[in-house]
Amino acid sequence: MDIKTASALRRLRLVSAPEAVSFLLLLVCSVLKRTTDFNAVPVMGMVHGVLFILYLIFWADAWNRAKWDLKTAALYFVLSVLPAGGFFAERKLKREAENALIASRARNEGIVSA
Repeated sequence: MDIKTASALRRLRLVSAPEAVSFLLLLVCSVLKRTTDFNAVPVMGMVHGVLFILYLIFWADAWNRAKWDLKTAALYFVLSVLPAGGFFAERKLKREAENALIASRARNEGIVSA
């Protein structure tokens, strides 16, 4: 894995958890708006919208650079629209980056020839 691919995956991983948190907060704000006088939906809606757009941009970049198959790309997209899916995406991306690092070190040390 080259440095640009690793950077793309890292950016996607770093935005996935805050996007999930903002989605959950937006849901809480929506419930509070309906049940109380508290209305933070416009603010949380904007925050979540910006983070979601960033997630989509970073997702497209990671898909392009990592050469994911359609199934993997679709999985990360579906995780972006689930309320807590960003947490699962972050964990899966972290594992993928660790495995790529291990494979890269093994290739550099001549343990494997892939």
